[in-house]
Formats: sequence, C-alpha cells, structure tokens
Amino acid sequence: MILIGTRKSALAQWQANQVRDLLDKIGYASRLIVIESFGDKNLVEPIYSMGIRGVFTKSLDTALLNKKIDIAIHSLKDVPTILPKEIEISAYLKRDNPYDIVVHNPNFIDWNVSDIIGTGSLRRRAQWMRKFPKHKTENLRGNIQTRLKKLKKSKWGGAIFAKVGLERLNLLSENSYSVLEWMIPAPGQGIIGIASMKKNKKIASIIKELNCEETMLCAEIERSFLRTIQAGCSAPVGAYAYIKNKKINFKTGIFSTEGKEAFFHEVEIPLDKAKGLGEKLAFKVLKKGGSKLMEKIKSQMR
Repeated sequence: MILIGTRKSALAQWQANQVRDLLDKIGYASRLIVIESFGDKNLVEPIYSMGIRGVFTKSLDTALLNKKIDIAIHSLKDVPTILPKEIEISAYLKRDNPYDIVVHNPNFIDWNVSDIIGTGSLRRRAQWMRKFPKHKTENLRGNIQTRLKKLKKSKWGGAIFAKVGLERLNLLSENSYSVLEWMIPAPGQGIIGIASMKKNKKIASIIKELNCEETMLCAEIERSFLRTIQAGCSAPVGAYAYIKNKKINFKTGIFSTEGKEAFFHEVEIPLDKAKGLGEKLAFKVLKKGGSKLMEKIKSQMR
C-alpha cells in the first residue's frame, strides 16, 4: 500500500486522486493521507511576505522525512527549486494547460467597469499592472472556491487564476473568463509533481513509471532558470518552455513588483541542444542587467 500525501484543498485532493488512479492502472494500491500546510492555514498574508520557503510543501516534506507518507503530490509551481537533500521529484505528470485566466465578476454586465483585479501572486500582479498601469490589485488568498466566492462578493472587475485549477474542478463552465496568453506562466504551472525519498528506491522506481519525459525536460528548464537567478516560487518571475516541431521554445520574464521594470528573453533551439538551457539563459539575463532587477525585487519583497 503506497501512502500518498496531499494538502486538504479540493484541487490538491483531485491531483492526488489522479495519481492514485494512475497507480491503480499499473497494479499498485494506494490511499490518501491529508496534511495541512502552513500556506493553507494563513489565508491573510501575501505568500511572498511570509518569509518561509515552501509554504505549501514544507509539511509534506516533513511527512516524507518522518516516513508518514511514501510520496507527496504537488502543484509543481509551488515547489521550491532547492529541495531537502533527501527528497527528489520522481515523476512529472503530463502538463495540462499552463496559462492564467481572469475570471470576470458575475455582478457586472461588463467586467471592465471596475479597474480592480484580485490576485495573491506577485507574478500575476506585476504583469497585469505592466499591461494595465492605471488598474489596481487587491490581495486574494484561499483555495479556488474561496477565491471565487470572494470575487463574487467584491466590487472587483475580476480575479486571476490558473486555468488548469478551474478545469480540474469543473468550474470553468460556471464562470465567464478571458485567457491571458500574453501573461508568462509560473515555472511548473500546469504540472503535477510527485516527490519521494531518494533512498526509497522501490517507491521511486514505481513512481518513475508515471513520468512524462517531455514535461520533465520543460519543467527542469523552467526550474533551473528560477534557481539560477535565485528567485523563489513567489517572486514576480515567469518562465515557460514547450516543445514544438522538435524544438524547445523558452520564454522568460522578470518583473519589478509593480511591473514598471521588466526583463524579457525568448529563445528557440533544437531539442538536442536543450541541455542546460535554463541555466545558460539565466546567466545571460543576469549578465545583461537582470541581476540589478533581481536585487531590486528582493528588496521590494522584504
């Protein structure tokens, strides 16, 4: 029996049940162990201001280390790029839609009547404010259902969500929304990551059967970029890699917290030259001035 650790939200448990179903298909029984994270308990403070690495993953890491669970299921965008040395991401499930959407406030016939947008993400806020500098943003925390309820009770024009979250919970059809393809996603957005203990070779080998090689390659490029520029999961940084016609397309954006300053880079290279792409592009960005912007971002986030 494989013990699957998951956060308590409906989305987290949906993701864990996906893994349970996949394990069942290859002949392994499993059950869910629900663990509350610090990020789930504190729904007031913006994530970036908590001063804790892995606010949504640390409790699951602890459960792995204490052998209370065999694997931990994560939204990869929430996973720090530097893991405890005993833990690894053993599998990356095939990526779903990576894009963000703005869900329109149902109280308005024309959602653009309000210039206020809800989001708890610095990355989303910075990109929105860069495109719409006269707008305002309000902090929005909680699980998807909680955030949708807050939106409906507010006077905001809309709120920004990851499209995949609403898709997985069958909430898209209940809401009017616009897809934000211009907004660079968070590294790992749309990917379910499965963590396990490195020394538990038996579990790791089972979990690797669920791995999507293309998704893993793209995820590692995105995460190595984030790690090399020394930004955390809550930093205003976008990074998105995808494969098309045997080529890797990779675009990144680093933003000041209000979006007034930004550093963009985009490359397309043959798939066989993708090794180390995330690090190489990060060093290039830092050398061309990105390091000064990163220092500014870190001071703004303190």
